[in-house]
Amino acid sequence: MVEDTDVANFLIGSRRVNELKKIQLVGKVVSGRGEGKRFLELRWVRKQVFDKLNFTPFLGTLNLRLEEQGTKQRRLLTKDSALGVCTSKGYCKGLLFKAAIAGITCGVVLPLVEGYPDDELEVVAELNLRQQLGLHDDDSVEVNVFF
Repeated sequence: MVEDTDVANFLIGSRRVNELKKIQLVGKVVSGRGEGKRFLELRWVRKQVFDKLNFTPFLGTLNLRLEEQGTKQRRLLTKDSALGVCTSKGYCKGLLFKAAIAGITCGVVLPLVEGYPDDELEVVAELNLRQQLGLHDDDSVEVNVFF
């Protein structure tokens, strides 16, 4: 586990996290459809997460349904991202952001696909966040997102 100050030591592009803006999003844990896992199984996706966020992701995402204020803040992220995911033919583009939950370094993935709900957030980490944090559906989670 790391603290937010430790997260600030990671580089995003050419900027340190402590030079970036930080917002806190709050959402409820929801069960996903397994699409995040299938996407993270792709070698090129895992490489980009490693190259851009400095960790190899667990094969699955923590899915959150954001509160109304978080939905508004999430929209801001799509306008100010430092890290895009370059895609392979047949896959959607996405944005990556360095983030932290309860002191655990993670990343927020925003798929850039038409119809993707504004109130949904997918979180990747080195480990299974549900297990590590003892999370269940409807638990509230705070995510610090750096952009």
